[in-house]
Amino acid sequence: MLHFTLSAECGSNCEAAETFANHFRNVSWVFSNGADFSCRVGVVEALDWWCIVSPTGVSQTGIHTPEDAYQMTEIGLLLYQKLRSAPPFRYALVGIEVDQVRHYNELVTACGKPDVPFHGFVIAEMVWRDIGCPVGFTSFAPGYLWTPYQGEVYSPLEVSPQLTKLFYELLNLPPTNPTGEDRD
Repeated sequence: MLHFTLSAECGSNCEAAETFANHFRNVSWVFSNGADFSCRVGVVEALDWWCIVSPTGVSQTGIHTPEDAYQMTEIGLLLYQKLRSAPPFRYALVGIEVDQVRHYNELVTACGKPDVPFHGFVIAEMVWRDIGCPVGFTSFAPGYLWTPYQGEVYSPLEVSPQLTKLFYELLNLPPTNPTGEDRD
């Protein structure tokens, strides 16, 4: 399963993650197509405390159609809008498989350079300064910066075996098997 979530790292305090989670509990929205969705919220400890917000009614297998990408992008925008008024957190990201996207000590490479190459990455100004003020960030909300969200993307080459086969033929690469894995 491929989960589309908002993941927020809330530091070493469980209470901070629970407070953040409460901000998203019992939240529901109506899509532009009239359907509604709500969010499941969980708190997990993985080196530090995280809150994972999981919208209901969204594909759990990834983006297979332009409509999936549209729906996830719409949800993403609504989650970011709600994030603007959230209780304190250190950083957050919306997307597919972003659960615990980076632990705090992974925000900087071994050679001391910031490592946050994600569109939609929201970071507390204090953390942004602590990791060396990486470029490309703009104001998100008071006390927070971000690299603006660009939405979710439908890629026919990732979901169509026929198009993938044509692509590999174009590049003179060996074909893949039906599961999408490279043959030995």
